[in-house]
Amino acid sequence: MKKGLLIIISGPSGVGKGAVRRVIMEDKSLDLAYSISMTTRKARPLEKNGVDYFFVSDEEFEQHVANGDLLEHASFVGNKYGTPKAYVDELREQGKNVLLEIEVQGAKQVLATCKKNNDDIVSIFLIPPSMAALERRIRKRRTESDEVIKARLSKAKSELGERSNYKYIVLNDIVQRAADEIKEIINKEIAQNNA
Repeated sequence: MKKGLLIIISGPSGVGKGAVRRVIMEDKSLDLAYSISMTTRKARPLEKNGVDYFFVSDEEFEQHVANGDLLEHASFVGNKYGTPKAYVDELREQGKNVLLEIEVQGAKQVLATCKKNNDDIVSIFLIPPSMAALERRIRKRRTESDEVIKARLSKAKSELGERSNYKYIVLNDIVQRAADEIKEIINKEIAQNNA
């Protein structure tokens, strides 16, 4: 069985990674498995443990880092995020195309590791239509203080400078349109992987 692709969807906080990912995951023809990240962040309304994230304590997270269990890990606005390595490897060995929806800092680590291992990887960077649109999206959530929103926007400006490190850049102006473009990219990459 051919090993599945590792597909990264990344971009600045608030760009709509989760919304785009949910639409893409509905397409069963792509044979996707979503790699659930681990985080110390508190769950937002509608988020479920083991579905959107593995929600863990700081102590549990640090134990996983110490054990080398994470493909990547990063701290972002006071919370920690990471990708369980064994979980991703197992899915790919089953022939699944594994989708990682991760922050820019974490994506940088995965890209560096995969380059070293000469691994098949599809990296996609989502960009917002504008910084004003990004700020509106973050504020619309109504889940964070003004201080956290300002920190997210400041970080987003620097993260946008990382887009040249990705194979594809996709504008998320309308979720369905962005998702359709990403599905086309994934189909093209699957065809190349199977050739």
